[in-house]
Amino acid sequence: MKIFLNIFFFIFVSSCSSLAFWKNEEIDPTEPRELLDFDQQVEINIKWKKKFKGSSMLNNLTPDFSGNNLYFADSEGTISALNIDTGDEIWNVNIDTEIVSGITAGFGKLIVGDNDGNIICLDQQSGEMLWRSFAGGEVLSKVSIDASLIVVKTASGFLNAFNINNGNPDWSYRSQTPILTVRGSSAPIIDDAFVYATFDNGRLGAFSLKTGLPIWDGAISYTEGVSELENLIDADSTPVIEGNRIFTVNFQGNLAVFDIAQRRAVWNTSSSSFYPPFFSRGIFGIITPESKISTFSSRSFVPSWENNDYSMRNISNPEVFKGNVIFGDFEGYIHILDPLTGLTIGREKISRNRIVSIVARTDAFYAVDEKLNLFSLDF
Repeated sequence: MKIFLNIFFFIFVSSCSSLAFWKNEEIDPTEPRELLDFDQQVEINIKWKKKFKGSSMLNNLTPDFSGNNLYFADSEGTISALNIDTGDEIWNVNIDTEIVSGITAGFGKLIVGDNDGNIICLDQQSGEMLWRSFAGGEVLSKVSIDASLIVVKTASGFLNAFNINNGNPDWSYRSQTPILTVRGSSAPIIDDAFVYATFDNGRLGAFSLKTGLPIWDGAISYTEGVSELENLIDADSTPVIEGNRIFTVNFQGNLAVFDIAQRRAVWNTSSSSFYPPFFSRGIFGIITPESKISTFSSRSFVPSWENNDYSMRNISNPEVFKGNVIFGDFEGYIHILDPLTGLTIGREKISRNRIVSIVARTDAFYAVDEKLNLFSLDF
């Protein structure tokens, strides 16, 4: 039986075992770092705010977009369509179930996952429920949508595809799942005729979108410990495709780059993260479970800069907006970093609650706190 452990427990454990970057003995490495003064160059504006029901302790309840509409699903089963510019509600429906995955919009459909392991499809225009199918296990991440298929990765290690029009199962793949895992799951990615997914055994897999047949796979990292805890190498961050390369990172493992044409890893370094890598202005980087930010050159993979100013502040996933790196923290602050220097250039407290997720668009970015307040922001 698969055993889930609370994500915050592992953040604490990993923080107590990875303290080499602390140089100042007066700083308690187990305590959140106090915010430092900085040169304010960018001001964050709140465009609108919308309150939803329930709560989110993970970064899984995030909005999605189609045209001029924003779609959001709260944990108590209400799905809403909002005007992206004003936050005004267009429609909302309650599907009478607990929603545990973020909403995905595409091809006129909306897809969510509930706590009973079902995926539910609604019409984008009206919110009418079109079908409901059992996904094969709990769905904690967004699904990926193609014109004909919906691809779902479950917390129990299944990668399943369903017909987008009626929800009928199309194909299924099951990975080897370790006994001990962190509660969370990465989303699958559809690119051309392939599906790419990372699994709890620390591997990246490439599959035929049409048939689900495995094409190739590779290890992000290998287990090296003697206990189940030491061998916990979940890949709970969604892979990112940049050009002909796939960037992946797992917990207590590696940051690894795979070449799609060569079908193998071409670079890796010891690292750990629950979030996908971010990319901006010739660098890419990750945020570790200890809230340390590390970056590398996108061309040579040489380390660029590191920022420890936010250590143990339980910061959210990173996003890139207008070329700058943004993220939130446990005190409700939004922070902006210059990707060339790693220096803080903007900061604003927008909530009394922890910021759990951020999603960036062209003209605005959106933050969700743990009490399911949704903020539309820009600078």
